[in-house]
Amino acid sequence: MSAEQQVQSVLEDQILTLTLNRPERLNAWTPQMARELIAAFERADADDEVRAVIVTGAGRGFCAGADLAAGGQTFDLRARSAAIGELEVGARSAPEPSAEHPPRDNGGQLVLRIFECTKPVIAAINGPAVGVGATMTLPMDIRLASKDARIGFVFVRRGILPEACSSWFLPRIVGISTALEWTLSGRVLSASEAHAGGLLRSLHEPQELIPAARAIAAEIIASAAPVSVALTRRLLWRMLGAEHPMIAHRADSRGMFLRGRSADAAEGIEAFLQKRPARFPEKVSSDLPEIMPGYEPPEFA
Repeated sequence: MSAEQQVQSVLEDQILTLTLNRPERLNAWTPQMARELIAAFERADADDEVRAVIVTGAGRGFCAGADLAAGGQTFDLRARSAAIGELEVGARSAPEPSAEHPPRDNGGQLVLRIFECTKPVIAAINGPAVGVGATMTLPMDIRLASKDARIGFVFVRRGILPEACSSWFLPRIVGISTALEWTLSGRVLSASEAHAGGLLRSLHEPQELIPAARAIAAEIIASAAPVSVALTRRLLWRMLGAEHPMIAHRADSRGMFLRGRSADAAEGIEAFLQKRPARFPEKVSSDLPEIMPGYEPPEFA
């Protein structure tokens, strides 16, 4: 497929909907899909008109996992070394694959980009979400699913292991025991089991899934300051890895100092006192302060 065909982007009412668009393959994952998704999140962060992002799939699937068209060599990156430049998102050149110099997992690259996103991200899981189709949703803030959806962390059944940073995200979302049960068995879960386990916020009839996701996005858009949303998202995700609450205390103290004197804070208070909707003037693209100076994510090595 040519560029931009594997992910459709539609912006409506300040909600950017990204639709994985390989319905004939249940939206199976490809390097091109990874590149297009990362580029879409880059554009979303740069565009102040985008206030929330929804990710869903075309047809009857969300994402069936990696495209297995290469057969037994699907995950053998050394055997497929000619394609390494394609597999590593954004790579201009890559060394010979080895344990010392592994090519970066492109599912993980997407997940890390979503982790750093400044806009709230909602997964609308409309059908099977297996392998990377499941792990890509973990850094998304809210996950809704169709009652017909199936979710599987099936890696051990394919002779590999959980990828896309899922060993970091999944236990934080559902707890270590549930995460271990799901990943060690590789069992494909019903939507109801995934919901009971805490992975999903809610289940919906298929035709009601996207309206439900848009309603959540619309509530955020209507009531919240965009800069405050971006800072809150960043604060909560980063604090999952903090070793002491003092780190949160430093960050939110700095954030309260900076935001307390902002035009958004003045408008939020005035709107509340006057019993009217707030019209927050500040923009994520130009007015987002750093509340954790010196924060640097580890480099891949």
